[in-house]
Amino acid sequence: MVQLHIMKPKTKTELNINALVMVLSVLLFASTQTSIGQTQANKQKSSASGPNSHAAMGSMNMQTLQALDTSTIERVMGMKGKSNKGEYKVTVPQNDLKIEVDGFLISPPMGLGTWIAFTPAHDGAMIMGDLVITENDLKPVQQEIIRQSLTITAIHNHFVRNRPNIMYMHVGGSGTTEQLAQKAKAVLDQIKQSRGGDPSKGTASAEAVANTIDLKKLDQIVGYTGEMSKGVYKYTIGRPDVKLMEHGITVSTFLGFNTWAAFQGSPEHAAVAGDFTMKENEVASVIEALVENGIEVVAVHNHMVHEDPRIFFLHYWGVGAAEQLAKGLRAALDQTGK
Repeated sequence: MVQLHIMKPKTKTELNINALVMVLSVLLFASTQTSIGQTQANKQKSSASGPNSHAAMGSMNMQTLQALDTSTIERVMGMKGKSNKGEYKVTVPQNDLKIEVDGFLISPPMGLGTWIAFTPAHDGAMIMGDLVITENDLKPVQQEIIRQSLTITAIHNHFVRNRPNIMYMHVGGSGTTEQLAQKAKAVLDQIKQSRGGDPSKGTASAEAVANTIDLKKLDQIVGYTGEMSKGVYKYTIGRPDVKLMEHGITVSTFLGFNTWAAFQGSPEHAAVAGDFTMKENEVASVIEALVENGIEVVAVHNHMVHEDPRIFFLHYWGVGAAEQLAKGLRAALDQTGK
């Protein structure tokens, strides 16, 4: 026999409960979708202006970094340096080396100087440095850098036809100010040991070189004013159009992010040596401008490995009439910052 089950009509209370459940379900679904949308928006915002962006990093640097303890650097390293806008640089002139290129003496103001610069960082300080090394220095200095847990970021030449041969080694690292000062001192001490004495106390390249160039005319052509040191007239030109960061820390002109040019000699027979900093889309046009004006490009390379944006450096050497060399430099400068 078939049994019929007659469903009992729902009461008014049951209907109200069911309706309430449906309303709550709709509200929960809408809330979930809103939350997902907000999360995605936050991720996009973080990607555009998060801790890796220039604006955020610059703000973070200003708000959280503590000033360098320069007295500790001087005490540990046993030498005094130069302060500039919260950064600190120790420079060691390589007076023990007598380097000549095409008959011109390469003195410390002409680019024969070792330096290590300190800048505030989130874990205390960050250092960047450029070490002048001979072929005999190369191996023991490299070993000491690694022993000190610092990094080698570049090794290259600055000149050609130079006798004796020298190279330049870029180093970096981060940590507490005192630790970095100890590490930097150990590296510089290794250079002293390799050379058999303190390079700064040598006399081979300590004397001034001749310079009879019309400096006012040079300034007019280049568009900047240089500084005279022992017969070498040097321009240091920053890149304020580029906000360069390394490991989230701003790299300033003082820290090595600059173009420089050093002149010596006479109006008719002068020499210029220098370093050019370029964005990747400027490299070809800068090289072309220099070469077309009779200036040799002797090296193209990096100085850093984690920089943002990507930056290239080139070294150049020119011999000729001072004004023509200055015009070549100006032509190359015009290819940057566009």
